[in-house]
Parts: sequence; structure tokens; C-alpha cells
Amino acid sequence: MSSSFNNGNIIPVITIDGPSGVGKGTLSRRLSNILGWNLLDSGIIYRILASIALDNNIDTNNEIKLIMLIPLIKIDFLRKNNRFIVLLNKKEIDKNIYTEIIGNLASKIAIFPKLRASLLRYQRKFCIWPGLVADGRDMGTIVFPNAMVKIFLYASERKREQRRLDQLQKTNFNVNFNCLLSQIRERDNRDYTRKIAPLIPSVDALMLDSTDLSENEVTNKVLTYMKQVDIPLCNI
Repeated sequence: MSSSFNNGNIIPVITIDGPSGVGKGTLSRRLSNILGWNLLDSGIIYRILASIALDNNIDTNNEIKLIMLIPLIKIDFLRKNNRFIVLLNKKEIDKNIYTEIIGNLASKIAIFPKLRASLLRYQRKFCIWPGLVADGRDMGTIVFPNAMVKIFLYASERKREQRRLDQLQKTNFNVNFNCLLSQIRERDNRDYTRKIAPLIPSVDALMLDSTDLSENEVTNKVLTYMKQVDIPLCNI
């Protein structure tokens, strides 16, 4: 992949930031489908690194060893039969990547500054024609600060917890609600307070509360907002 991020931001980018359970993944995939643009789920990258380290008994506190894993992974986000699949080295990733255990471990390794710097370059390579929808926690502030449209989703804590529980149950994971609640709050605190690229909205982001909105309502509100913004190459 060749990136045009440093070429005057010719390739349009939409960033979708926010904590877990606010609907970032659903919105980003919907927009990618509607626009026919590429997709980047940055959280998956951290989850994959955490999972590989765990499977290979690599110390997740060893930043250098984690960085050494980056050249060994090739991640692709592809549409297949009206859904997105994630390929790691040309093979679809295991669903266990979405567990809270991996999610918390991914959040822990995300505090390492050198690892984040290495992944910054990796993530920007996804910015290819005809455009990119980037989902994460620092997409609009750090990874793509010149994005043409920035969205920051948020929702009530209770709603986020229930959505995350429903999501995990749909993928046949047995989850204890109190345990899930504790893990989500721990991850939130770590993401909001880390010194490097904390989870905060960009000053020029559209703040959107998804607590009482359906998936269709969130999508329509973002599409309406996009029509008010001058986005070249955008067909909506």
C-alpha cells in the first residue's frame, strides 16, 4: 500500500473516534460501504499484536519485542458477502481477538510511545484511493489530524456496557456482566489518562451522543453532516 497522507491530504479521510460500545465499528463499516472507501480499524491492530504476544509467550511489557512483531504482520480489511473480514497474513483472524481479555491487553500495550510511533506509520499506509474511514481512539487527533471529517462518538456508560455485552454474546462468548463492567471501566481510565495519544475528541470533531440513537439514526446524522462539509471525491 502506498500512502498519500503527506501529499497534501489529497485522499479524503473520515475519522471515527470514541470509547468502546458507542458504535464506532458499525458506523465506520457502514460509511465504508456507502462511500466505497477503504477501512481501518486501528483497535484490531493492537489486538492482533497483543494476541500474537500472548500466543507466543512474549512479555507484553517488553516494548522492543512488541515492535519487532510489526514487520511480521500484514493486515487487510476486505468486504466479503456484504460484510467486512479482517485478514492477518492472508488468513481470516480468529474471533477470540474480540474478547475482553485481548481488548484489555491491547489497551495496556497501547501506552508504549515507541510502539505507537511505529504503528503510526503502519496505520497511515491504509490511506489509499479513493478514501479512508478510520476507526479508533486517536484517529482525528494523532493519526490523521488533517482528516476532512472527524466524528467523536460517545454514549452513557450503562448503554455502552449493555451494547458490549450484547456484542460479545452474539459471537458466543460467555460474559459475566460485573466482570465486563470492571474491564470496560479499567480500559476507559487507561485510555483517557495515558500520556501518549489519550482518548480525547479533536477540537474540530462533530460530537455525537449515540445513547438513544439507532444504528440508522447515527449513520444518517453523520451523512447529513458530511453533506455540509466540502469533501472532494465524495459521492453521497
